[in-house]
Amino acid sequence: MGALIIIRGNSGSGKTTVARALQYRLGHGTMLVSQDVVRREILYIKDSTPGPTKDLLERMVRFGLENGRTVIIEGILANHKYGDLLRGLAAEATESYVYYFDLPFDETLRRHETKPNAHEFGEAEMREWWKEKDYLGVPGEEVIGETVSEEGIIASLLDDIKNVKPR
Repeated sequence: MGALIIIRGNSGSGKTTVARALQYRLGHGTMLVSQDVVRREILYIKDSTPGPTKDLLERMVRFGLENGRTVIIEGILANHKYGDLLRGLAAEATESYVYYFDLPFDETLRRHETKPNAHEFGEAEMREWWKEKDYLGVPGEEVIGETVSEEGIIASLLDDIKNVKPR
């Protein structure tokens, strides 16, 4: 089994940016599984559609882990929908690292407005999706606040996972 890195948080918190940078820094052989890519681009379904997104996320992550890959999974990944899956995958992985971006709503909205896809949805949708302190409650889960810079977050994660080697 490979190593699993779980990066979760509300829309606009910076998790996708950090996950992409982390994949790049860890290098070839690191697999990035993005909830939004799976749901919106691969399956082309709404989040309210039960089952397919969760099933495909699980298959993709398991594929990576079973093939000894370092797998980063990122997304809102709400605890009530994905918590059992994520806790199970974390327990099965050789190593697991769990991060939750815990930012105030106003900060996520401000960050969202700087994204290229900001026109696709706005404040109303983000309020609807908002989950306050949606922690998984697994041992070692780290909470990332609004005061840490993107580079600071990436440096901290790289320090946490310094022994993980992609293949």
